[in-house]
Amino acid sequence: MKKHTRHLAHAAIIAALYAVLTHFQNILLPNSASFAIQMRLSETLCILAFFTPAAISGLSVGCLVFNLTFAAALPLDFLVGTLATYLAAQGMWLTRNWKVKGLPLFGLLLPALTNAILVGWELTVYIGGGFWLNAIEVAIGEAAVLLTLGTALYLAMRARHLDTRLFGN
Repeated sequence: MKKHTRHLAHAAIIAALYAVLTHFQNILLPNSASFAIQMRLSETLCILAFFTPAAISGLSVGCLVFNLTFAAALPLDFLVGTLATYLAAQGMWLTRNWKVKGLPLFGLLLPALTNAILVGWELTVYIGGGFWLNAIEVAIGEAAVLLTLGTALYLAMRARHLDTRLFGN
């Protein structure tokens, strides 16, 4: 029971952080966390999926909560954005041990891949512009966040042993 409660608490905290950070970014830098070209700094939290499976549900729920509470979100955002986040986090958890020079590089790029395909398709449905253009724009934003801030957070957590202290891995 204790392990289940801890998992649920971690997921809830991650979900809340994701939603709040994304809203905060939209307040400080309007439209930078939404629309066609986006760089959600909250996507940095995706690296938590390397340390705990609670991040899978936490990130997914956080994405859903943001999309449900963001006035400019479109109906497909609720399903497509959440699915892209879920698939990326699930893939990151499953590939957490696939490393290149100590970094889970493939996993760091999974959010760029899943969001490029799913959110790129969604943007094409809503705004046009061609699937490949939309997919590339989404992938660039995701990859930029994960390969910079995500890598820095991953390395900092490992160096300070926060992965084991917070998640018991």
